[in-house]
Amino acid sequence: MAPRQKRRCAWAPLAKPLYLAYHDEQWGVPVHDDRVLFEMLVLEGAQAGLSWETILNKRAAYRRAFDRFDPRKVAAYDARKVRALLADAGIVRNRLKIESTIGNARAFLEVQREFGSFDAYLWGFARGRPLHNRRRSMKDVPDRTAMSDAISKDLKRRGFRFVGSTIVYAFMQAVGMVNDHLVTCYRHAQLAGAKLRRK
Repeated sequence: MAPRQKRRCAWAPLAKPLYLAYHDEQWGVPVHDDRVLFEMLVLEGAQAGLSWETILNKRAAYRRAFDRFDPRKVAAYDARKVRALLADAGIVRNRLKIESTIGNARAFLEVQREFGSFDAYLWGFARGRPLHNRRRSMKDVPDRTAMSDAISKDLKRRGFRFVGSTIVYAFMQAVGMVNDHLVTCYRHAQLAGAKLRRK
């Protein structure tokens, strides 16, 4: 079936190739790579108050600016690096978000030390398996859930910032902890039928 003939979630407009590719290839796919998990945590936090399209358009610049989201490198950033990031027009130049990314990288490394990987920590909340929801319309998709509340609370306890429950739920959707593609979307069935593969 041609791309334009496939039924998709309403938020994935055909006229925006970057958005379409994100919907078709990434959103809702289970992620077990720590660097990608860190990237998505940073990007979801950066989105606060903005549109996801804005962040998608800046994603390549974020990867360049933040050393391809290597948490060890980001955790070592100093005041000089912060100044350079604040001058980088390719990213969201918000001091609180930039500083929180550095602090979150340090907290991320602590979680890795405690659990062996951030993957093990995060997916422990879901018992290692994605939840395949059966949403029929966008109004059925919640902003937060009991699980996102629990993860948010624990991340905050560990020193993470920009990890409110709504941001965490968007993160959970992005990294495939929940399959929130609508049941009318072709990706819902594909993901629900796919075997969980760990990287």
